[in-house]
Amino acid sequence: MTTDESTPLLENTQAKAKTPLPKTQLGLVLFVLFTEPMSAQYIFPFINQLIRELGVTGGDDRKIGYYAGIIALGESLFFVTQALTVLSWSRLSDHVGRKPVLLVGLMGLSMSNLCFGLSRTFWALVASRCIAGALNGNAGVMKSIIGEITDNTNMARAFALLPIVFSVGASIAPLFGGGLAKPHDHWPELFSGSFWVQYPYFLPCLVSASYAAFSFFITALFLGESLPSKRHEKIPHPELPSIDAQVDPGSSPVPIGTLLKTYSVMIPIANYGILALVDIGFFALVPLFYSSPIEIGGLGLSPFAIGMCMMAFGIGNGLFQMLVTARAVDRFGARRVFCSTILAFFPIIATFPIMNWVIQVQKEVGPAIWTLIVTQLLLWSVVNMSYGVIFVFITRASPNKYSLGTMNGLSQTTTSFARAMGPAAFTSLFAFSKEYNLLGGNLVYIVLLIVLCLLVFLSRCLPELKKDEP
Repeated sequence: MTTDESTPLLENTQAKAKTPLPKTQLGLVLFVLFTEPMSAQYIFPFINQLIRELGVTGGDDRKIGYYAGIIALGESLFFVTQALTVLSWSRLSDHVGRKPVLLVGLMGLSMSNLCFGLSRTFWALVASRCIAGALNGNAGVMKSIIGEITDNTNMARAFALLPIVFSVGASIAPLFGGGLAKPHDHWPELFSGSFWVQYPYFLPCLVSASYAAFSFFITALFLGESLPSKRHEKIPHPELPSIDAQVDPGSSPVPIGTLLKTYSVMIPIANYGILALVDIGFFALVPLFYSSPIEIGGLGLSPFAIGMCMMAFGIGNGLFQMLVTARAVDRFGARRVFCSTILAFFPIIATFPIMNWVIQVQKEVGPAIWTLIVTQLLLWSVVNMSYGVIFVFITRASPNKYSLGTMNGLSQTTTSFARAMGPAAFTSLFAFSKEYNLLGGNLVYIVLLIVLCLLVFLSRCLPELKKDEP
């Protein structure tokens, strides 16, 4: 059978049995991937205090949320700059190899974290987050590596591990971010001197930067190059598929214009982008809704209670993905799992106005509210199964393995834009809905449901995978 630029990746592969996961190489990729949440989430426990101490608010603490929003829009700034550059990095990895691009990204993360800790002005903080986004295309590149070191029989099991990494990282990073801030107050005998007084938040930044730097050396020393055209070793790597088995008739990256015109390529990318938009919208609304006063449509929970909820979700979600996702794909197939799990978003979104109605009646956070919170977060774990599955579709849609970086670059660009714009859009719409009592203050949930309906429609356009595929 011939293969052209629109033929799905490895269409003619007939897998008879499941291939064992390449544990060493996959473990290295996951270890490196851990730098992403470790470098993104650690700033949140101290960012408001840092903004206050820099004096950029002019003594008006009411402005702290605005400036902190721009920094943690530092997450948004990170995603904006990443969206503008990630395709170039991913495309470059199709030509020069995955490993060199990965090393540049890790060095960029390390530099960014050090700069953040040494910044004494607001715009220096902003610039440091932009550096991370501009130099870091690692998320897309690492997905390409996973696609190249696995095959049809074990790909879903490998991708199912990605949400676990992000969940664990998102749980650990705030702990050391808050626990290591202002070390001269907690351990004066170890951190004495003017440096720690002048840069009280440098220590958690140093820890994050050190992890990225350590990952750089681990990658340089032990991670094998997975791009077929750049694997020149005379002795095949024991955990990487043979090069000969990966050479497609189209042995060069497919032009971006061709990929953008290919229906089978754009459908999984569109699904990934809309999924990210709905998910980041919910993610932004959760702490806002939980913390908002009861009289304006929230629950009035304390920061400690919200933090405990999110930490419990992070741990529970990691365990859920590890135990359930791969088994569900093996039993029901990738398309059915994806189409089913995204439906859990409907009750998740509906829970917001239901909780608001309950607390308006009860006037306090009682057992009914906590039951609804637990239900909402459990359903969120179900939704997160869809991430491991959509990565399979994106990888399988690549015309050949030489275009896998570009495929992941396109998908990462789409989701980066969604994650950059989504939080501000949905939180602003939440405030707008409540301020003007639009649809009883529920307009934001209606809009979220409309976007979700688009996702449901697009999910039905995903191809059916053959029985020997995940």
